[in-house]
Amino acid sequence: MRIRATVAAVSGALALSAFAVPAAHAAAAPNVTFSNVKVNNAKAMVVGTKKTAVTVTYTLTHPANVSIAPDKLGTGPILYRGSSLTDRTAAFGSDEPGTCKAASTTVANCTATMYFRPTVADEIANADAGTWNVGGVAVTAGGAIKWQGGLGTTKLQRASKLTVNAAPEPVKKGKTITVTGALTRADWQTGKYTGYTGQSVKLQFKKKGASAYTTVKTIKTTSGGALKTTVTASVDGTFRYAFAGTTTTPAVSATGDYVDVR
Repeated sequence: MRIRATVAAVSGALALSAFAVPAAHAAAAPNVTFSNVKVNNAKAMVVGTKKTAVTVTYTLTHPANVSIAPDKLGTGPILYRGSSLTDRTAAFGSDEPGTCKAASTTVANCTATMYFRPTVADEIANADAGTWNVGGVAVTAGGAIKWQGGLGTTKLQRASKLTVNAAPEPVKKGKTITVTGALTRADWQTGKYTGYTGQSVKLQFKKKGASAYTTVKTIKTTSGGALKTTVTASVDGTFRYAFAGTTTTPAVSATGDYVDVR
């Protein structure tokens, strides 16, 4: 969830829901270290128009005399923008602390879940799509906090869709085929998919019996993410549009549309 308030104890467990921390607490930071943080198994986080869960795994190293019991120490991942965690301009954290299992007397393997909720006020906005820095936070039952940033980067992306339609079908050899389609992506504020305009998209063709597509031409999406171009009918085969993706939007290919040329 988007971080707004303070780290608080809820029903005896430490909830990593927000982080405006008094300086006095920072001085008593728990002596733990985060490493091997993997957000979504090192893949981009792709969020559509519905609540999406993202798993984060990490290694926690701690002194042998420091308890990692849930009522003693809460830990979790932080995604942030800014020059550092303490100077962040925006951040996301997990709803609840991670679950840690001891691998040795000083090392624990932990898992936490982050939730992204489109259309929920102050949770996630379209401007949040893009690259985020990765960090971690540990909170003791007494409120002492350890921050650790600079643990890598991850991408948060707006889910994309791409369609194609080649017409007429069937078509005579030498005649014109019109190929239309649309590139859309999730609008986290409206809960709908809206057009992604001004994007380069490849029109690709796979001849009947072939195993791979080849690029015919590249065109750009217009109003509403619309795509439209023409080609000359030559042989039976399948047309599709393919989008390479951007920092904010993942790559996507349309399901092919087969055309019978007679």
